[in-house]
Amino acid sequence: MSGRAVTWDLNQEQRRAAAFGAGASSGGTALLIIAGAGTGKTATLAHRVAAMVAAGVDPARILLLTFTRRAAEEMTRRAARITAEAMRAPGSPRPTAVRLPWSGTFHSIANRLLRVYAANLGIAPGFSVLDRGDAADLIDLLRHEQGLSAQQQRFPRKDTCLAIYSQRVNSGWPLERVLHEAFPWCSQWRDELSALFRGYVERKQANGVLDYDDLLLWWHAAMSDPSLAAEVGARFDHVLVDEYQDTNALQAQILLAMKPGGRGFAVVGDDAQSIYSFRAASVDNILEFPGRCAPRAGIITLERNYRSTQPILDAANALIAGSARGYRKALQAARGGGGPPRLVTVQDDRAQADYVIRAVLRRREEGTLLARQAVLFRSSDHSDLLEVELLRANIPYVKYGGLRFLEAAHVKDLLAILRWADNPRNGLAAFRVLQLLPGMGPAHAARAWRHVEESGGAPAALGSFEAPAAAAGAWPAFAALMKELADPRAAWPAQLSRLRAWYEPELERLYDAPAVRAADLEMLERVAAQYGSRERFITELTLDPPAATGDLAGPPLADEDYLVLSTVHSAKGQEWDAVHVLNVTDGNFPNEFAAGSQDGIDEERRLLYVAMTRARDELHLIEPQRYYVTQQAGGGDRHVYGARSRFLDERVLARLERIGWPEGAESQPPAAAPAAARIDAGARMRALW
Repeated sequence: MSGRAVTWDLNQEQRRAAAFGAGASSGGTALLIIAGAGTGKTATLAHRVAAMVAAGVDPARILLLTFTRRAAEEMTRRAARITAEAMRAPGSPRPTAVRLPWSGTFHSIANRLLRVYAANLGIAPGFSVLDRGDAADLIDLLRHEQGLSAQQQRFPRKDTCLAIYSQRVNSGWPLERVLHEAFPWCSQWRDELSALFRGYVERKQANGVLDYDDLLLWWHAAMSDPSLAAEVGARFDHVLVDEYQDTNALQAQILLAMKPGGRGFAVVGDDAQSIYSFRAASVDNILEFPGRCAPRAGIITLERNYRSTQPILDAANALIAGSARGYRKALQAARGGGGPPRLVTVQDDRAQADYVIRAVLRRREEGTLLARQAVLFRSSDHSDLLEVELLRANIPYVKYGGLRFLEAAHVKDLLAILRWADNPRNGLAAFRVLQLLPGMGPAHAARAWRHVEESGGAPAALGSFEAPAAAAGAWPAFAALMKELADPRAAWPAQLSRLRAWYEPELERLYDAPAVRAADLEMLERVAAQYGSRERFITELTLDPPAATGDLAGPPLADEDYLVLSTVHSAKGQEWDAVHVLNVTDGNFPNEFAAGSQDGIDEERRLLYVAMTRARDELHLIEPQRYYVTQQAGGGDRHVYGARSRFLDERVLARLERIGWPEGAESQPPAAAPAAARIDAGARMRALW
């Protein structure tokens, strides 16, 4: 072990957080790190891992949990680099390599542990994981089988049903409460939904599959047994959790079951940035964490901000101080300079768009790239008019969002074949695969699946199935393919090359643009080479899918730069030199649908706080005075007046520069009317009656 320190580039509070109990080989008192926006939490957590390893803790006994694979990889990379540098022997030309084998997302770690303890839970270790699209399709199938799609009144569609199920699982609330608080229009279908979800669970178990939410649910079930929870917990001396404010009730219960009393835990987060309750995240987890530990967890607050100027932080501090509850902190800028944020009052959304365009172009001429500027909004449709005006002003932009890669039909086809080969009980995958062949509709596919089940469930039984005439020519090659893929001796990733050779000719029959789709499949084959097994490839791709489609690309963005448009939820974790926040009025901040409870209003306050703390140098909060009624003819002028956001109280307003735009438009006195003849208009009105 080297005597060199591993916390040399941290401030005092970061250093305390990194070193707190790091040398305890069997864990120590739990620690809560309240890391305000821009205070360097990633660096702090990475240095904490490095401090543990440098103190002699086995890296394989450190569990690091994050919410995205990219965050886990970044954390691992930083910690490995810092540790290796600290432990390098004098004169050694190359640092010692450090690996953190148990670093990943909650769902990826759950997947690994469930396969290790599958026998304890009564599931096959070769279970498949459904992606969201397949889970919704299975629910849709059950809706039809149970007659719920033929109701006389509106019954929720498959995606809504899946959202209700997910909220119920992750929040731990009874179904009645989920419906009452999040889906009130579905409350009348409580019994039908309960039966639907019961059938959904039974069908998944019959097919040997788990969905995305099941990974946590089954991990939670495993931790309900004290002996099994103790065995899993004993694997790790230290458990570190990033973004703890985004955990749901299920995740918090899992962690504390593994380590009762919180011994060895260190969690990092910021209650002021808890904005994902619609995903069942609970701010209570971070607010109540110290009291859930025994002894009570230590708390270290990081307040030195390395992102924004002090005037921006002063406004953000004043805003979050109005929260009903939370950890009190006052962010302090590590750099000087900067003017106050602006509160810009404009007439309507068109004036709002004009203001943003003028401000963006001004900053561009001053040397700030468009890509270093952002426009943030509460809801995606808030930028509609702005997008039109940006095109007119010849300002290129990118708006975050889009179809997931795994939702493309041809990609789902290929993965369904692999899932069926990997798990012969996966009837949902089999049903999709069987219908890829010509002449194989739902009825013939169901008949083929029954034949496989009655023959023992192995795909090799396809060879003895009597295919319909339209599929007879293609059937032998298909049956041979499935038999080959199901063979446990089949080499990976060579299986994908064999599969592509069979499937690519089918692309021309099934879909348009086959050449473009074939390129997607070639990319998948290259990606597959990075995984050691078929199961790992399928599962990891399901848990962390790419976020873009492989459909035909549009014309290239042959430009030097582009402006960023984003919802506030998508902007969390990002930063820009200049930020413009649209529609900062009551009804938007807070959103009208969230204003019915104190918890909802508190989260909306945090959402505005997140938007404000994305700005480094310049922040513009824009409040239109008029909102035009949508249900009227184009160009109609019926409107309502927007009210100032309740979050902009006197404490916040005192830290903002308040302007009207266009500047001086409201302060100019009206021009005097020219002299003219007097008309007795009143007499004329009386004469009408």
